[in-house]
Amino acid sequence: MASNAKNLHNNLTSSGVLYADRRDFYIRPNVVKELWTDVSPFTTVIANQNTVTGLADPQFKMFEHRNPWAKQYFQTSSTGASAADNAADTWVVTAGSVVGMEGASGNYAYNSWIGLTCEVWDGIVAGSTKKGVVLITAVAGSGSSASLSVKNMGDATITPASGDYLIVVGNAYGEGTVAGTAWADELEVVYNQCQIFKTPLQITGTILAAALRGESSELARLRDQKSQEHKIQKERAFLFGRSPMNLSGGFDDNSLSDANSNVVRSTMGIIPAIEKHGDSSGVDQSRFTITEASYTYGDFVDDMEKVFQYVPEAGMKRAFCGAGALSYWSKMSGASGMAGNSGWTVNLGDMKRDALGFNYRVLETPHGALQLIPTPALRQVYNKTMLVVSDENLFHAQYRAPKFQANILTDDAYDGVKDQYMSDEGIGVTLIESHKLFQIS
Repeated sequence: MASNAKNLHNNLTSSGVLYADRRDFYIRPNVVKELWTDVSPFTTVIANQNTVTGLADPQFKMFEHRNPWAKQYFQTSSTGASAADNAADTWVVTAGSVVGMEGASGNYAYNSWIGLTCEVWDGIVAGSTKKGVVLITAVAGSGSSASLSVKNMGDATITPASGDYLIVVGNAYGEGTVAGTAWADELEVVYNQCQIFKTPLQITGTILAAALRGESSELARLRDQKSQEHKIQKERAFLFGRSPMNLSGGFDDNSLSDANSNVVRSTMGIIPAIEKHGDSSGVDQSRFTITEASYTYGDFVDDMEKVFQYVPEAGMKRAFCGAGALSYWSKMSGASGMAGNSGWTVNLGDMKRDALGFNYRVLETPHGALQLIPTPALRQVYNKTMLVVSDENLFHAQYRAPKFQANILTDDAYDGVKDQYMSDEGIGVTLIESHKLFQIS
């Protein structure tokens, strides 16, 4: 006999009070699951390690110093005559591409170079050939036309060619001589500015008074969500933000404005800073491109040498990664190894949890360890991006600390609530060569 009882498994679009209104489908009616967690690890790191508050101005300057004596050299821009060991006659070369020494730019006299001893090399990378050692004895002229008299210090014959490197190894003065010419080792200045962030929320009085599932208070839920959104907006700005000003240039208050001619300040994020000011080659390379099909273990070792050239105190660097970058390193730790190097793999540790609350894995390299941190903001075009930072050369600048502004809409007795999260913050980036940007394709 057919039953007239209602079937709870009938199509839920069926009419009737039972189907539409009496059943409680919710297992945890006051819990809403979020798709994204750990949404802003970069902001979390810099905010917890080095936040500067109490700024006197939303635009700020930072001093930096590169210890130029650590690597001093120049290239010859002309061909000199051969000179025998300790020859009475000197040979003359013209200096160019000056690094770490007076005369790097401008119309300087190079008198401070007199007395320097230099090795002569045909290149500056491993495998180059050393031609000998010379003593700079005199300087003639200045600027791009300056020429140096150098004396052979011990080799049978030295024949300098255009483009040779003279690498400073010390100085040597004659007995009874006076002090040499001093040169100014000036500090360098870099710039950035804070940015005004605003994240509003609004709810009507009708919704405010309603009894809801999902969250008991829609206002409380929105306030929590908008707090997270405010943090995410800062995360993106600190990573990708672009400013009309240059890190190494000055301020221009009127360079950017809105539709009402109000000045708009924007902070220069670290990725655009590296793209604009970092080197794409050389010993201080900051920008790297990895081609999956051809990137070898040898390439990896060479790149990591540059990454850890300036070793942090902790011996580990943080690397903020898109999902594609994490996938790449995971593949390289597998059985197949890197391109052209079957059996050559990288060592990638298990997933761990940082004390600040985000997940990470450790990538071991011959020169140091990278803390690989999944970074949700590195998505889409940045999916295969890895940003390696030196914590000590980053800071979080707060001109006005984040604040919650409640019930800011009061005109005409508005029936509802409008709140806002507001802050005036930026990021400080110094010594750009200590930060690295990898793009994997």
